[in-house]
Amino acid sequence: MNNSTPENARIILVDKPHGWTSFQAVKKVKYGINAKKIGHAGTLDPLATGLLILCTGKMTKQIEGIQAQSKEYTGTFVLGATTPSVDLETEIDQTYPIEHITLDMIEECRQSFIGDISQTPPLFSAVKIKGQRAYDIARKGGQAEIKSRVVHIYDFKITRIELPEVDFQVS
Repeated sequence: MNNSTPENARIILVDKPHGWTSFQAVKKVKYGINAKKIGHAGTLDPLATGLLILCTGKMTKQIEGIQAQSKEYTGTFVLGATTPSVDLETEIDQTYPIEHITLDMIEECRQSFIGDISQTPPLFSAVKIKGQRAYDIARKGGQAEIKSRVVHIYDFKITRIELPEVDFQVS
């Protein structure tokens, strides 16, 4: 059965597991369904989990439009600690007191992110720099400059506060 024929063009939603690259997920699905043409709408860092949208056959023409859609992320901030990777990939390198942080301060900070903001992705991200993923450069000990970009935050919710942890949902 040829899965790249127009009648078999499809969008496949994959819950990418921790540790897999987006390319590994695409490869597994490609060979699992014997697709001739397959692509993905966005790249997730290998240490990230979440939705990876795959398109086969003629649906690959929809990838750009899918990538332009709004996205939603959830996560947890740990206040009072930093890591070189800006996530849990690397060990905590500095700690700071948080006793002075109030719920009002957290709320004020949350509100400041709604609307258009300038965002500079960390070096440990899936952004490409001269054809290489930034996280590959970072994991080899390299440095590179990543340009900031304007993103629009439609909604930013705090879903749980148990200091030092703050769970969030952002669209």
